[in-house]
Amino acid sequence: MTYKTFRLAMGQMRVIGGDKSGNLDRAERMIAKASKEGCQLIILPECLDLGWTHPSAKELSDEIPGETSNRLSRAAKEGNIMVVAGLTERDKKQIYNSAVLIDNLGKILLKYRKINLLDIEQEIYGVGTFLSVIETKFGNIGVNICADNFESSLAIGHVLARMGAHFIFSPCAWAVKADHDNKKEPYGKEWYQSYSRLSKLYRISVVGVSSVGWINAGPWKGKKTIGCSMAVGPDGRILAQGPYGVDSEALLCINLQARIRKVKGTKYANYLLKKGYRGP
Repeated sequence: MTYKTFRLAMGQMRVIGGDKSGNLDRAERMIAKASKEGCQLIILPECLDLGWTHPSAKELSDEIPGETSNRLSRAAKEGNIMVVAGLTERDKKQIYNSAVLIDNLGKILLKYRKINLLDIEQEIYGVGTFLSVIETKFGNIGVNICADNFESSLAIGHVLARMGAHFIFSPCAWAVKADHDNKKEPYGKEWYQSYSRLSKLYRISVVGVSSVGWINAGPWKGKKTIGCSMAVGPDGRILAQGPYGVDSEALLCINLQARIRKVKGTKYANYLLKKGYRGP
């Protein structure tokens, strides 16, 4: 089977902690703009509704599906575009750092809950317990979230790839200290190392999209999310990288195409060994 090339949007949007209405307004505008640019899928940031680790999650988080995800579903349907978005999910008494994949008809195809939670997240969010990959006309899509792609937690990406993912799409909230100097310490090296490791091993594309803006409450109050969203192609090359800064909202559009995946199951052991991989 040969997959067609499709146009992907990376929606590097401003997220203001606790401003659910304003954040969803901005997300809807990003979705509409991506549709007008001819994109068939857009990726939006982590916890775009309330902000990553924002204390308002305890009062304002919503079920999925629910009012919050319904707004994104309507925007996806109106724009005839698929949407990957990070949301704060309530499930009874537990809150999760979650992500959804919504199709162009507004249907939620996949829901994922972040597994590799930072220590400072664990007072708010529960640990996710499952991974999944969904088949689409563009290829198989796996979704994870931000720190799931740390070098120390790449097992998550390995599993998604071995489940057949042609793409790993990752809502993110990449944060630095207030006085971080990007000229002295250019941001993104650690993500490139992780993304390119997976992309070259499995011939897949890995895309992370971060929010921008000041973190106004919670354990990282005073730090800033700075964009630098990144797409890495199957050969390990950077296809696109977003601008840096708290005011660096941007919509980046790229073309992607799934590479045929022929290796399955136990055949991966020898396949990866030949590529120099010595892990499990």
